[in-house]
Amino acid sequence: MEKKNTWETYDEATLAKVDTFIDGYRQFLDNGKTERECIDVIVNTIEDAGYISMEKAVKEGKKLVEGDKVYSVWMNKSIAMYRIGKEPIANGMNILGAHIDSPRLDVKQNPLYEDSGFAYLDTHYYGGVKKYQWVAIPLALHGVIVKKDGSTVIVNIGEEENDPVFFVSDLLIHLSQEQLQLKAGEVIPGEALDIIVGNKPISIKASDVQGEEGENAEKKEPVKEAVKKGVLDILKEMYDVEEEDFLSAELEVVPAGKAREAGLDRSMVLAYGQDDRVCAYTSMMAMLDVEPTDRTVCCILVDKEEIGSVGATGMQSRFFENSLAELMNLMGEYSELNIRRCLSKSCMLSSDVSSAYDPSFANCFDKKNVAYLGGGMVFNKFTGSRGKSGSNDANAEYLAHLRDIFAKESINFQTAELGRVDLGGGGTIAYILALYGMNVIDSGVAVMNMHAPWEATSKADVYETYRGYKAFVKLAGNI
Repeated sequence: MEKKNTWETYDEATLAKVDTFIDGYRQFLDNGKTERECIDVIVNTIEDAGYISMEKAVKEGKKLVEGDKVYSVWMNKSIAMYRIGKEPIANGMNILGAHIDSPRLDVKQNPLYEDSGFAYLDTHYYGGVKKYQWVAIPLALHGVIVKKDGSTVIVNIGEEENDPVFFVSDLLIHLSQEQLQLKAGEVIPGEALDIIVGNKPISIKASDVQGEEGENAEKKEPVKEAVKKGVLDILKEMYDVEEEDFLSAELEVVPAGKAREAGLDRSMVLAYGQDDRVCAYTSMMAMLDVEPTDRTVCCILVDKEEIGSVGATGMQSRFFENSLAELMNLMGEYSELNIRRCLSKSCMLSSDVSSAYDPSFANCFDKKNVAYLGGGMVFNKFTGSRGKSGSNDANAEYLAHLRDIFAKESINFQTAELGRVDLGGGGTIAYILALYGMNVIDSGVAVMNMHAPWEATSKADVYETYRGYKAFVKLAGNI
């Protein structure tokens, strides 16, 4: 089946809309490099569009009616957004669900140490990464430090032009004969992914150490772990934190730098974290821009997908169910049976990225069943690995329903698998929502360099996915 490149379907007016949309998307990526930062950006954006917090609605005893817009945040890392439709919510919702966590390096709880004149922060990589990709590139430090008194310090170092950056060292090529004989997965061990944060030893007066006075007070004395001590002094001055405060910190090491246009034709976006913030942004914007609908529409943006959707902020937690129960209670429709009816009759797009065809690695793909940059929004009927293991496999009736919607709205889309059979695979949150009996399919944007520090997408695909999500929440219904 031959399909047009999406760019070929756009006129000048649409091209201008694409550029405007991508400008907002790039800002979202720049300002949301961690889950917490994403939530802050999302909440500020949707509150400007008239959304109110579920907590506020509950506190005020507000009765929700058609057209009301509410959201619920959990632990500053996951969010559910709802806009009430005309029909009873027990008839089901149209749901978009993406994740806002991305592969990175996490700073350990006892991280700071000195070795041979360097101060390091010890890290543990998060999610599926090629470890060798994280060395010898500029890195930034983002996150929070929560002190014993409960106060929170926000950390963001490495993104401004005058900020220092950090890095993981690599062995020079001149001495790498043995290293280069190793398998790619062994070239950089996980415990070697420690970031260098300092090299200058602190210099203090002898009197500061020994309490001396007089002539000896001006003498400089060596200090044990002087580079580490200097780093601690800087952190104390900048954030008023002590070394033990690392125990209750969540610090993430991410690539430093802003999302960039790629290609002489500026047709692509090169940035960190596009898996899966590209689908998070397009889902959020679809929710904000769609006209009022008969069915209640919902957008879930969650944490921990990259490590199995576990934990209190992952999709496997009861956060979504609990927020839905609160919503139905505020609508005067709560019952356990109504919750079950709502979930089983809902339709969902599991908004997640797919692998893009890369001619440099052509043997890893089935060219007939792979997503291409510029091919439009992607549907993955199934994911999983090898024999579809661990996959949600959408049914034919649901695919036909979506094809009809996309034809009506002239959405350019493509279907794909995640690589050649028997090679590998991956998963999303789709199978978790499918446990409720609802119709779910994976859909999103094709990504090159997936899980690398810098990932690439097509601007046209990003915009077409936004259009596709908007068409879905507007027109999807019971099958």
